[in-house]
Amino acid sequence: MPYRAVIFDLGGVVVGSPLHAIAAYERAQNLPAGCINRVVVDTAPAGAWSRLERGELTLEAFYRAFDADCAAAGVAISARALMQRVAESVAPRPAMLDAIRVIRTRGLLAGAITNNWAVEDGGTSTLRPHFDVFIESAAVGMRKPDPRIFHLACGELGVTPQESIFLDDIGLNLKAARALGMTTIKVEDPDTALAALSGTLGFPLR
Repeated sequence: MPYRAVIFDLGGVVVGSPLHAIAAYERAQNLPAGCINRVVVDTAPAGAWSRLERGELTLEAFYRAFDADCAAAGVAISARALMQRVAESVAPRPAMLDAIRVIRTRGLLAGAITNNWAVEDGGTSTLRPHFDVFIESAAVGMRKPDPRIFHLACGELGVTPQESIFLDDIGLNLKAARALGMTTIKVEDPDTALAALSGTLGFPLR
């Protein structure tokens, strides 16, 4: 079956990785590597991070709630300082934007699914013009790896999961997409991921 759409995660794929910013914060605070992400995973789906990404908490409310989630796990942080680092980390990756342009020029659809939160300056929503469909977790009330968000993206694009390729930097999200029949590519190094995407599509992206 020929592919009709490529769907991209944003953070860690199209823009810089929030995970790198979180790791830098952990190093700066002499915290164990990975401890913050462990809190995020262990408290899902009811924890503060999950609720923020579903649009159920404002950032101000999140700061207090996530500080408490981390404290309960024995991790002392300032969520406000952490999120400032994250906000500074999400510069667009020009090679990814170029690839999206080529994909659309070739007649394929480009979609985005991002786990995000509402911010006053619009945040990653400034990337919206690059995509045919743009799904934000905070706007739709669900977040990856919930299968419903993948179905929503495919439905709005007018394609089946089997006609789609999905790129993400988080294994749990990719596993959920594969279970629906999507072809997946894990993004660790952007250049390597783009080479894999080019090979899967059968045409150059640069």
